[in-house]
Amino acid sequence: MTRDWDCTDPKRQLVWAAATRDAMRLLEGKWKIVIICQLFGAKAPVRFSELERRIEGVNQKMLIQQLKQLEKDGIIARTVYPQVPPRVEYSLTEMGKALGPSMAELTEWAFKLRETMGSFEHNA
Repeated sequence: MTRDWDCTDPKRQLVWAAATRDAMRLLEGKWKIVIICQLFGAKAPVRFSELERRIEGVNQKMLIQQLKQLEKDGIIARTVYPQVPPRVEYSLTEMGKALGPSMAELTEWAFKLRETMGSFEHNA
């Protein structure tokens, strides 16, 4: 569905704002966006230990918590393989993959912001 962004109906704008707020609540958290970016970048399921290595600064407890929330919200899928030791992999669901265009635009916007502000770290 395409939005008519030229719409001047305040009630419709409130509905859009509420929908956006709900989406942002789902993605808020220090590590959720980083996790999603890592899963997009991997283009394949990623084991827990690999995610932990890829996300500098996250502790195991926080990573588990954020992964559980993303799974509960239908953004990622968790697959457990019955072997010893157990192998657990994470991947994006269809709903998670649908974030692709938004994540790409957000990343581009973030780089533009860095260029404009000049005060952000430049760790590309």
